[in-house]
Amino acid sequence: MSKREDILKATLDLIDEEGLQSVTFAKIFKRAKVGSGTLFNYFSSKEELVNEVYRQARLHLAERLLVGYDSQASLYERYKCIQLNRIRFAIDCSKEFLFIDSYSYSPYITPQLRHMDDKGTREALNIIMEGQKQGLLKEMDPQFCYQLLHGMIASVIRGYLVGKYPLDEIHIQQTIEACWKAVRI
Repeated sequence: MSKREDILKATLDLIDEEGLQSVTFAKIFKRAKVGSGTLFNYFSSKEELVNEVYRQARLHLAERLLVGYDSQASLYERYKCIQLNRIRFAIDCSKEFLFIDSYSYSPYITPQLRHMDDKGTREALNIIMEGQKQGLLKEMDPQFCYQLLHGMIASVIRGYLVGKYPLDEIHIQQTIEACWKAVRI
């Protein structure tokens, strides 16, 4: 891993453990095992560093949303694939998922990053719009619908991560189906 990656990982770990407000450069230096010169060689401010952590996490999520995705599959199968991938990302990369979920609306995150266009989100929005055109999904702002689906899954993931309940394959399929029924006509 490069020094830059060490800094990004240390920052994400510290945010996960302590919350963004408690993370200081001194803690990052220590965790990443780098000096101030090395950190400032890559990032000029805490805001720039946090934004890069966010950008990397969003790109990783976008990549994972499309694993095994078949654009020729039925609308419902494409929906299920993306939501299953979202859940698997949340379980496998919980720090990144929780960071995205918790800090998407933080003043630390620039509006450009908050609204960044990525292929995974774009495809999920396309599924929603296609479902609406076909009369399968409720008419509502596609971004609002996307946020509803994400919010339901994020809530289930947070409960699982704090040990409220197990999240086995049956629960995962129930979650995906319940989300579909929430936006289906």
